[in-house]
Amino acid sequence: MIEVEWASQVAYDVAWDWQKSLVAERIAAPELADKLLLLEHPHTYTLGRRGKMEHLLWDEATLAGRGVSVHRVDRGGDITYHGPGQLVGYPILNLRRLGRYGLARIRAYVHDIEEMLIQALAPLGINGRRYEGYTGVWVKEPDGLNKIAAIGVHINNRGITSHGFALNVATDLSYFSGIVPCGIANHGVTSMEKVLGRPFLTTDLIPPIITAFEQVFHVKTKLEEIPSVNY
Repeated sequence: MIEVEWASQVAYDVAWDWQKSLVAERIAAPELADKLLLLEHPHTYTLGRRGKMEHLLWDEATLAGRGVSVHRVDRGGDITYHGPGQLVGYPILNLRRLGRYGLARIRAYVHDIEEMLIQALAPLGINGRRYEGYTGVWVKEPDGLNKIAAIGVHINNRGITSHGFALNVATDLSYFSGIVPCGIANHGVTSMEKVLGRPFLTTDLIPPIITAFEQVFHVKTKLEEIPSVNY
């Protein structure tokens, strides 16, 4: 059973401490249930283990004026943006207990997160896809392939995951102009609102995300109260 928790908007450092606490608890007590944290962040840039400071384009004054905090973290990948209108998911999973990944667990795990997001988007009319050589979920638009969801994960030596995915639902895409998103200069980013031309709430994606998560990871989930949706 995966316990799903919708936490609304949470400051990035608070959410990171929360993840670390949950991971530590599961190292001490492996029998504890896995979790999927779903939330939003205020305006934030994070740099992963391969993050390059030259991919942060705004200076300190601009960052302060736009209300953006910057954090270097232990997930994979380069630099990305988190902010209001973006659904962020942090699965805290014991991959050893799931028994599915073996030595190639990082690649297989990222592939499964991509598949989960692709399946969640499909019923809403978005044809998400993988893009060979890159992580995340991509959408074909008139100007080419643009990224609609970014993925950056960490798996510790006990096989417990942290960090996760960020799906642009109703995201202010102007904040991506302050970085080279994921270090990729020759492709853009997009959002569900931009692709479909109608408004969404991040909470609208919680039911399809949960359904797809159950199907891809072959688990049951528990969410005490599913937020209302506006399909």
